[in-house]
Amino acid sequence: MAWFKRTEKGIQTPTENKKDVPKGLWYKSPTGKIVDAEELAKNFYVSPEDGYHVRIGSKEYFEILFDNNEYKELDADMTSKDPLKFVDTKKYGDRLKDAQEKTKLKDAVRTGVGKSKGKDIVIACMDFAFIGGSMGAVVGEKIARAIDHSIKNRIPFLMISKSGGARMMEAAYSLMQLAKTSAKLAQLADAKIPYISLCTDPTTGGTTASYAMLGDVNISEPGALIGFAGPRVVKDTTGKDLPEGFQTAEFVLEHGFLDFITPRRELKDKINLYLDLIQNQPVR
Repeated sequence: MAWFKRTEKGIQTPTENKKDVPKGLWYKSPTGKIVDAEELAKNFYVSPEDGYHVRIGSKEYFEILFDNNEYKELDADMTSKDPLKFVDTKKYGDRLKDAQEKTKLKDAVRTGVGKSKGKDIVIACMDFAFIGGSMGAVVGEKIARAIDHSIKNRIPFLMISKSGGARMMEAAYSLMQLAKTSAKLAQLADAKIPYISLCTDPTTGGTTASYAMLGDVNISEPGALIGFAGPRVVKDTTGKDLPEGFQTAEFVLEHGFLDFITPRRELKDKINLYLDLIQNQPVR
């Protein structure tokens, strides 16, 4: 066993000289497929073998959708407060600071305006990494202001949802955002400005109960979890076994709550196609 223990022929390696494989070099999908991280990024963060869509954030979606990744971020410095002085396992104020330091984000949504396939668009994109993409007062206010920007400049609006629902640490302040964003979308509709809603994994809770399902066209990425309460809660409440694939994008599409499922590689082309068709403009 000397050859196995590497005790001969001078091939022992001192511990301080041993090399570790860099973290993030490989990605393993839930089906067990292994893909190089660089290759994954080139493939729009979709596993090439099984088509699994890896969760990504606003940074990656902006890179995919804005021409040359050029855009102006709206309300970039808006941050949440702690009006209720809420405490669970830790103070809400401390939780916010931790999330900001860990993610380098101000809150769970970023909004920006730029060009996509040569035409202006306003995009609001949620980040699940920030407290589960939960919807608090800042999320609702930034979405409302992004819609106002769309109305003022008559620019189509795209909402990318990725959320666990309302932010319980803000209680009623959070729940009020459902009504506020829905009212703003009604104003957008009255102005006859297109709204595309993109549901990504996961789109649940108050997000689903408000802006995520109010698009002129509601689309989703393949395999995304879309629903109000989670499958476990639904099963416990109804006492029944759930259908296979319950609350997947494919299940939701089959039951009429989505218009299309669009793979990430086709997102930019398809979103702009829908906008051209809605506005009766030449297809780009």
